[in-house]
Amino acid sequence: MANSLSGRFLILTIIFVMLAEVFIFVPSIARFREDYILARLERAQIASLALLATDGMIDDELEAELLENAGVLNVVLRRDEARQLILSSDNIPPVSFSFDLRDPPAAVLIRDAMRRLFRPQDETIRVIGEPVREAGLLIEVTMYTGPLRAEMLDYGLRILLLSAMISIFTAALLFIAVRRLLVTPIKRVVHAMTRYAEAPEDASRIIEPGASVRELREAEETLQTLQTQLTGALRQRERLAQLGEAVAKISHDLRNILTTATLMADRLDGSADPAVQRTTPKLVASLTRAVNLTEATLAFGRAEEPPPKLERFALSRLAEDVIENERLTDSDGLVSYGCDVPAGLVVRADPEQLHRVLSNLVRNARQAIAAKGEPGEISIQGMETDDGWRIRVADTGPGLPKKALDHLFKPFHGGARKGGSGLGLAIAAEIIRGHGGRLELSETGPEGTVFSISLPAKVAALP
Repeated sequence: MANSLSGRFLILTIIFVMLAEVFIFVPSIARFREDYILARLERAQIASLALLATDGMIDDELEAELLENAGVLNVVLRRDEARQLILSSDNIPPVSFSFDLRDPPAAVLIRDAMRRLFRPQDETIRVIGEPVREAGLLIEVTMYTGPLRAEMLDYGLRILLLSAMISIFTAALLFIAVRRLLVTPIKRVVHAMTRYAEAPEDASRIIEPGASVRELREAEETLQTLQTQLTGALRQRERLAQLGEAVAKISHDLRNILTTATLMADRLDGSADPAVQRTTPKLVASLTRAVNLTEATLAFGRAEEPPPKLERFALSRLAEDVIENERLTDSDGLVSYGCDVPAGLVVRADPEQLHRVLSNLVRNARQAIAAKGEPGEISIQGMETDDGWRIRVADTGPGLPKKALDHLFKPFHGGARKGGSGLGLAIAAEIIRGHGGRLELSETGPEGTVFSISLPAKVAALP
């Protein structure tokens, strides 16, 4: 029970209530001591007035009875500037302490009360006070402390017992309230989380907020949102796994078909047609790249790209090859291409993977300009930086729509053009991350779009 929330709350409530009662007990016991002594002063004054009324004509036995009823050993009155011993017992012990109760400070009363409570010796004390109803200037009595301490202990025990009962009763009520308002709703949330963890793909196990406490309801609503997102992500992951399995089955047959096409294209080298001789190397290179792509498709089905095979090569030749391939597929003739890459610029990367990235970016730009229906321009720029290389692919297209910006590098969230799957940029970003670099959208708008590729000069470890 001590390890549970309600159990600890119960224990802490009892402790805090008892501490509060202690702060109440100290001034209460001091007040009780003051009232006890003042009562003795009042009784002593009444006894002395009775004696004065008879002009002292009482016997010793009655005088002793008056002192015993007053609970004092002697009584001294100061009246008319004269100090007079009214009643007195025989053989009074020496006085140990004197106390003046004429308007004493609260701190002094508390100090004297605690000192008497923890001082078990039966001592004789002298107390000075003001007579009631102004019957004199002051009254002074001598008394034993034993009865006073006994009464203080009895009163203190009764106070402590009452405090304990109040603490237990208050703690029990708070315990029931905490279990009803906090512990039970929390257990419900924990049960819902455990039930959901057993089958997170089951949407029927998503928690339904029902707590009446605002903070707990906010927690349930947040948990509901997280569970809904997780269930959707698991379903999408399952679809991706199924897609990867299907692509893996297709890739083998598709690779055989492309290999056959590559062999047939090799025979075109013997053609005497100059146009065929000029396009055959491009066709063979494209078919070879397609074969490599089908072999790497399974890697994307496993949600990862194969590690790049890094080598140094001239970036200008690869960029021109990308532009030439896109120019051959551009039947509309709306796009003009530019390559601003220094001839001597050598980069360190996987040429096949970088070719895929640039081809994807240039193709997306061409399709965006074609959808706009107006002439445009696409350019590839390359430069060397202090820590590596930077490649920019810029176009004068209409810019990316907001839907594409929200999920720019996420697969299967819709592409930048109508009917797109959104795979191209996701694959490109993954490839560049594999090089230890970054693919970023530098700018987009009605004036055009610019993508920036950063490649590091040194890659310590590739993910």
